Amino acid sequence: MKIATYNVNGVNGRLPVLLKWLKQRKPDIVCLQELKAPQEKFPQGEIEKLGYGAIWHGQKSWNGVAILARGRQPIETRRGLPGDPEDLHSRYIEAAVDGITVGCLYLPNGNPAPGPKFDYKLRWFDRLTRHAAKLIKLKTPVVLCGDYNVMPTNLDVYKPERWLDDALFRPEVRAAFARLTKQGWTDALRTLHLDERIYTFWDYFRNAWARDAGLRIDHFLLNPAAADRLVAADVDRTVRGWEKTSDHAPVWVELSDRKTRRTRSGT
Repeated sequence: MKIATYNVNGVNGRLPVLLKWLKQRKPDIVCLQELKAPQEKFPQGEIEKLGYGAIWHGQKSWNGVAILARGRQPIETRRGLPGDPEDLHSRYIEAAVDGITVGCLYLPNGNPAPGPKFDYKLRWFDRLTRHAAKLIKLKTPVVLCGDYNVMPTNLDVYKPERWLDDALFRPEVRAAFARLTKQGWTDALRTLHLDERIYTFWDYFRNAWARDAGLRIDHFLLNPAAADRLVAADVDRTVRGWEKTSDHAPVWVELSDRKTRRTRSGT
């Protein structure tokens, strides 16, 4: 089973790119972020024509997350993170698909830092960690994927020294990501590309794509049951070079039907 995550940066404005990618790659499950569309404006019809069932949590102009499943309907299990009933941002949705629990998330950017937006990011991260502590105990596969807006290590950013004060790279945020993974989550992309500079985001400015001045901020975290089935993980880099595309590229993992022994990249 191939599971993908893609920050589309506007699902309606980038719909031709999304549909082209879905037709070419045919992932089984897709998590989308930054829909930037209210609930009633999600392009359900176009996506269903490609054979995907969908659930989504929209919001006008900002945020928004969705889960698609090829040939089936995702069964929604949660909409929004627990812990703050006053948080109305559409940043988390969760579903069951063929025995796999999939959490799709769009973690706050947090800039400028320090400041209220950065404080909100850390609170949201804490709520995610508390929810993840329950999910990781499940005996069935669990995947937490999406735009985490964090570069966990120096290897995940083209020039670390330029990002030291940014909310995506500040030590508080990297520490929060480390606390989350220490629960027992496997960072799928880094596990299979151990020492590689592999990016998922290239800014529209300063010719970042052409210079390969990228960031790795879109992540797949797998619980032990899912990690035991991990056979591949990569980034569809070429999509970032398409016309009128998102500043993110799709990221995907492949899980086998049973436990497998895998070989890390470069070994």
